Amino acid sequence: MKKRIFLCVLSIYLLAPQVFAEDEVLHWVEFNVDYPALQRALDIDIASQGEEKPLDWIDILALAAVKVGGNGITVKGVNEAAEQLRKDKSPQELLGAQYKYFSYYHRAYEAVLGGLVGSYAIEVTNKETGEREWVPAYGLKAFSPIAAGYGYSHYSDFGNRRTYGFARRHLGNDLMGALGTPIIAVESGTVEALGWNQYGGWRIGIRSDDRLRYYYYAHLRKDTPYAKGLAVGQHVCAGDVIGFMGRTGYSTKENVNNIDTVHLHFGMQLVFEESQKECDSEIWVDVYDIVRLLSAHRSSVRYDKEQEQWVRLYPYRDLDAE
Repeated sequence: MKKRIFLCVLSIYLLAPQVFAEDEVLHWVEFNVDYPALQRALDIDIASQGEEKPLDWIDILALAAVKVGGNGITVKGVNEAAEQLRKDKSPQELLGAQYKYFSYYHRAYEAVLGGLVGSYAIEVTNKETGEREWVPAYGLKAFSPIAAGYGYSHYSDFGNRRTYGFARRHLGNDLMGALGTPIIAVESGTVEALGWNQYGGWRIGIRSDDRLRYYYYAHLRKDTPYAKGLAVGQHVCAGDVIGFMGRTGYSTKENVNNIDTVHLHFGMQLVFEESQKECDSEIWVDVYDIVRLLSAHRSSVRYDKEQEQWVRLYPYRDLDAE
């Protein structure tokens, strides 16, 4: 297990970008894009959708990454990359021999961010007619893992030391909040893991629809950790309530509160081929800045007494998937 964590952290932080064939499986990913750069790239993407040449935030970030070797992407760098992409030249024409690095960063960033932005619709009540109608939108279509109206705090803790069971690194982001806070599916996908894990307590693992991202939600509430009816193999939509915040884990015995602080451990693993799912070189990325970005898009929920379960206020459709 020590070898697994070492290789995983090494793969994210220490290796320099290499040249990959277009169909070659990535065995590591460098993702060091902070929140201001993510937000600025997203803003440019959204604002450009009505223009003759709309821009894609992943194209922008990948081009900016080439200029700085993937580290220290700034808002200025994002702006400059966007201006270059507005010209009548492709990234390959803009970069020449350096295009091989753009290809790597684009594949890596697409794996991390590919399901977060796009076209979606929510169902609302028309104030004039009183009828329900679908309202299309473009922007963040993934949701914060914490439901709207519930407070939480977090800080950059990826890579911090953990000692329970064995010395290892923290491969997620901890979001501290109140016991029972509704936990939200960040992206649509299929439940692949459900049940007890001695490190994560009651936990949920959800694979994105494109199969590239595996979302891990851990330390859920004792006794009632999951949303009603949640089961392995079930498909959930982005914004659905999937569970409730708690402090279970750090025990081989099930349903035990051994974590000192109520919180959600939220992580993202990249899976380019199935052999990477559980191996000595799993690819986990730092989601702290992604969580910051998603804080602007939180799912509104309520408890339905008749159904005896938590439901979202606004039904959701992923128009890209459709």
